[in-house]
Amino acid sequence: MKKISIIIRTLNEAKYLPELLEGIKQQLLPEISIETIIVDSGSKDETINIAKNYNCKIVHIAKSEFSFGKSLNIGCEAANGEILVFVSGHCVPVDINWIKNLINPILKGKACYVYGRQIGRDTTMFSEERVFSKFFPEDGKYSSPSYFCNNANSAIKKTIWLKYRFNEEVTGLEDLELGKRLTENSGKIEYSNESCVYHIHNESWIKIKNRYERETLAFLNFEPSMKLSFFEVIKGFLLSLLDDLSSEGFKLKILRKIMSILYYRSAQYIGYWLGNKRGKNITAKTKNRFYYP
Repeated sequence: MKKISIIIRTLNEAKYLPELLEGIKQQLLPEISIETIIVDSGSKDETINIAKNYNCKIVHIAKSEFSFGKSLNIGCEAANGEILVFVSGHCVPVDINWIKNLINPILKGKACYVYGRQIGRDTTMFSEERVFSKFFPEDGKYSSPSYFCNNANSAIKKTIWLKYRFNEEVTGLEDLELGKRLTENSGKIEYSNESCVYHIHNESWIKIKNRYERETLAFLNFEPSMKLSFFEVIKGFLLSLLDDLSSEGFKLKILRKIMSILYYRSAQYIGYWLGNKRGKNITAKTKNRFYYP
């Protein structure tokens, strides 16, 4: 019997973790056993108690040592499965075939790293729904860059993880960084649009800005030629606004959506700009702001 390990990074994820763990219990996976591993970085809410109630294996990472890559590596080291599944603690499976559809390309030998679809839910901001639809289309694959993947909903062969491991120094996008090294060595990444989760952020303006700032900083670490000028950031902001405002889904609740679009896109592009400005060397204070705003 094959075994898979589901690895969930958590920090105060009590709001949606029960839905996620209940969704994992309901997955349709004949002849496959599942273990669920929580990698917690200092939760103060009911996250740990919820994980215990669902018989999860729990490992910890200190705040002072945290990075996205390091926390996943710790979870992978604790895993016994042949396939490692990564899902965010604030994601919820859409149906009972989420994992089956996610790992199928690996089981069939089509890929060694797979990422699935992400969609918003009723509380998701309009612009973020647009971001999801761009990067995780209902049909087809997002193709730029070719090594794109996302660990909010993904799976990798453990042997591949053992070979490459996640970069523990980058401030985000550890999935793309590993994907880049993997594809440069002829490894195959696949997109499974039938493996879908609700990705529920509900972030403040500061958290959105921090997210895009740290991801931009991480991206420039392995793609320095992609650094943006101030003009390019402003152009991108205006084009994104125009794209949101002219989209088919914009017609209902227009005033509320205008405010939501301005809220999200301003945080996104200010984050882009700050990430572009920041040098590679970041202080412990900056890291703390990135991970624990």
